[in-house]
Amino acid sequence: MQEPFILILAGMALVTYLTRVLPLLTLTEMRLPPLLLRWLSFIPVAVLGALLGPELLLEGGKLNFSIGNHHLLAALPSFIAAVKTRSLLWTVVAGMGAVVLLRSL
Repeated sequence: MQEPFILILAGMALVTYLTRVLPLLTLTEMRLPPLLLRWLSFIPVAVLGALLGPELLLEGGKLNFSIGNHHLLAALPSFIAAVKTRSLLWTVVAGMGAVVLLRSL
């Protein structure tokens, strides 16, 4: 019963490893054009926006810009902490503190 599980686990680990290592091995030998490098630099920001946007702006599938949207209000001190401190720890502390404070009011 455990043999198929171990084989599946080993196969998944191999596929995960190969999909991460092969591009690294291939791209270390290549010089990428500056335009491509510039385009790639926007990917983290785009992914973060795609993850945060719905969480901050949608409530029940509808846009919510009201004063009752605690997540959106808590994002403001988090953003200020992120800009001022450049620290993930203080950004999270500011956001969590703001959510706790807003929910307790």
